[in-house]
Order: sequence, then C-alpha cells, then structure tokens
Amino acid sequence: MSDFKSQRKPTVLIVDDVAFVRATLSKILTDNGYDVVSEASSGTEAIEQYGRLSPDLVTMDVVMPKMSGIEATRKIMKAHPGARIVMISAMGQESLVMEAIHAGARDYLLKPFSSEEIVKTLSHVLQDRSLNAHGAHAAGA
Repeated sequence: MSDFKSQRKPTVLIVDDVAFVRATLSKILTDNGYDVVSEASSGTEAIEQYGRLSPDLVTMDVVMPKMSGIEATRKIMKAHPGARIVMISAMGQESLVMEAIHAGARDYLLKPFSSEEIVKTLSHVLQDRSLNAHGAHAAGA
C-alpha cells in the first residue's frame, strides 16, 4: 500500500457555495500538507473540475444552490467510481449526510469543524483503500 504523503502532496478540490468556508478549508489543508488544486462554488463546477483535475480528494458541501452536493457526488461517482469525496454538512442535516453516503461519499464532517477533525478524516479516507464506495466507515460499519 502506498502512502500519498511519501510520494507527493495529496490533491484536494474544495466545493462549497460559501467563499469563507472555502478559504478556511484551503488554509487548513494547505497548512497540513495538502495541495488545494481548485475550489468550486457549485455542484456543476465540481463535476467539471473533478473531470479535468482528478484530485485525490474532494470536500463537498451538502447543501448548495442549483445542484446539491448529493447530486454532484452521484454524478462524480458514476463517472469516476474511485473518487474520494468527503461531505461537509451543518448540524441537523444528518439525513442528507446519509443520503450522500449512499450516493458514494466516503465520509463526512459536521460544521463547525476543527482543523484536527478535517486532517484526521481526510487522512483516513486517503489511507483506507478498503473503504467501500458506499461509505462503510461513515455509516458506522
């Protein structure tokens, strides 16, 4: 099993409709050895950028205008079954998070999140190659 960090910085696409959240995630990830290759403010942008960049990881907001993070996750997973997507959701949106897990997301974070939670979750998703495409870890399996 190869370790991403020993080869190169893991690449990340950040998807959130709120610029402040994107900036916060970008700073946390950059400070912790990740390469933020792009940011998207909608599900539609996320699909296009994923296809163009093939990042190692995607952080995806659940609720966004036009196309939800759940729908974007479904579309990315259909075209790229190996995609590693971590959903980011506000408290009280647990049913939406579970829907995203069934759509193929690998794990999730709840807002407000800490730097430590983000790094731990993304590191786990990168390293756990046995994690199935239906988010067995996130569903508590």
